Amino acid sequence: MSKKHGRHTPAFLLLLLADAPSYGGLLLTRLETELPYVFSDSAIVYRSLQEMEKNGSVESSWETRESGQPRKWYTITPKGKQDLKEQAEDIRQRYANFEYFLSHYKALSQDND
Repeated sequence: MSKKHGRHTPAFLLLLLADAPSYGGLLLTRLETELPYVFSDSAIVYRSLQEMEKNGSVESSWETRESGQPRKWYTITPKGKQDLKEQAEDIRQRYANFEYFLSHYKALSQDND
């Protein structure tokens, strides 16, 4: 059975951007270091950021430095904060269903031991 990768990546990106503006590489690093399980890669992160910018959830601006590559920084918008609230409610409901699943699976596993 294959896993669906990156399904909730936009929610996690909005959550991280609610903390502070960031750029794609730093967001990916934070996902990799802060989440117990990471189902996103750089392509998913950047595709999600592009889609969120297109729908108005984030805004971007370029930072150029004297040395190194320019970086595209992302900031959450008021629409993004509303999207984050909706994502949180969706995840809360899914979490309740997952708890139900796991408790019933555990009971079945004990019965079949």
